[in-house]
Parts: sequence; C-alpha cells; structure tokens
Amino acid sequence: MAGELLHRRPHWWPPFPELFEDFPTELRLMPDEHVIRVEETKEGGSYVVKAELPGIDPERNIEITVENGVLTIHAERREEQKEKHRTEFRYGSFTRSVRLPEGVQEQGITASYDKGVLTVKAPIGPIEKPSRRIAISRETDE
Repeated sequence: MAGELLHRRPHWWPPFPELFEDFPTELRLMPDEHVIRVEETKEGGSYVVKAELPGIDPERNIEITVENGVLTIHAERREEQKEKHRTEFRYGSFTRSVRLPEGVQEQGITASYDKGVLTVKAPIGPIEKPSRRIAISRETDE
C-alpha cells in the first residue's frame, strides 16, 4: 500500500461517538445534499484525501476551502434535461468536511482531478509548540 490509511471521525462528530456510529451518514445531511465518499491517507510527508466525484467538471463544479483547520469539499451535479426510463445517479449538492491533522501546512495544499477522483494533498510539517516563560507575580498583603 502506498500510504497509511487513516480511520478518523468527522470534525463535527458528537462527544459520545459510540452512541452515533451506526447512525447513517445520509440522515445527518440536509435534504438534497449528498455525502462524498473519501479515503484519507498519509503518504510521504503529506496528508492525502481522495474523493469520489465522477461526472463532475472540476473547474466549474467543485470548490475546496480550508477554514479553522477543516478541509471542505463541495460539488454540484446538475441533471440533464432529457427523458429517462430510470436513473440511479445522484444530482444536487455534495459536501464533505474533514478535520486536518496537526502540522498540516494549509498554504501548501494542492488538488488534482483524474478519472472521477479528486485528490487533495496537504504537506505535513513539524508541529511547533514554542515554549515560553511564565512570569510569577507577588501578591502583597496590605
């Protein structure tokens, strides 16, 4: 395997996850909004998210944002106006948010799209936790 598969819960997951693990993802979304299936890995010093988005024009219909350490992928698929005998395709809005791991360098995030799969790579750098000296004040009893 090229990378280490990450098993994590979404950033919005409730504080007692064991109570909600069997609750279907589809029921946690707004009507007309669909979940994007993702695969998260760590590969060669990068955090990688691959998202299944077949049949979507990446330049026009995919938006990727990062805010407060959360990566959000939003996509739209519009239904073609022609008569169909049957369809199992999903149309509308697709969204997925994942919390980025510590050390991700947000300014270095890149994305590519190939054969229906969106790949987002975020470099992971050293986690800087600078130390600082805390001054001690003296309380006087007067």
